[in-house]
Amino acid sequence: QVQLVKSGGGLVQAGGSLRLSCAASGSIFSIDSMSWYRQAPGKQRELIAGITSGGSTNYADSVKGRFTISRDDAKNTVYLQMNSLKPEDTAVYYCKAFIVPLGSRVAVATWGQGTQVTVSS
Repeated sequence: QVQLVKSGGGLVQAGGSLRLSCAASGSIFSIDSMSWYRQAPGKQRELIAGITSGGSTNYADSVKGRFTISRDDAKNTVYLQMNSLKPEDTAVYYCKAFIVPLGSRVAVATWGQGTQVTVSS
C-alpha cells in the first residue's frame, strides 16, 4: 500500500519560515506530479504549488515569490519551503502525489495527512 507521510508545520511568527516535507512509501514504480494544497478555516481547499516529474513548477499568486516547491526523486519526497509567512497563510496543508504502484501503469492520486501551519501576527 502506498502512502504519503508528512513532516513539518507548526507555529511561527509573521515573517518567519517553515519547511514541509512529504515522503511517499510503499511499493512505488514512479511518481508523476506532486503538489501542495491548503485549507483555511471556512474556506475551500486550494492548490498552492505543483511540480511535474520533469521539475516544472507552478504557484498560486498568493504564494508566488515566497514559497518554493521541490522534489527529491531518490527519496520520493516533495518539499515546500515557506518564507516571509503571513497570518493569512494559516491553514491545514496537504500534499498530493500521482503515484504509479509497482505492477501498475496507472497513476493513483494519493493524499498525505494534513498538517497545521499557524502564523501569528
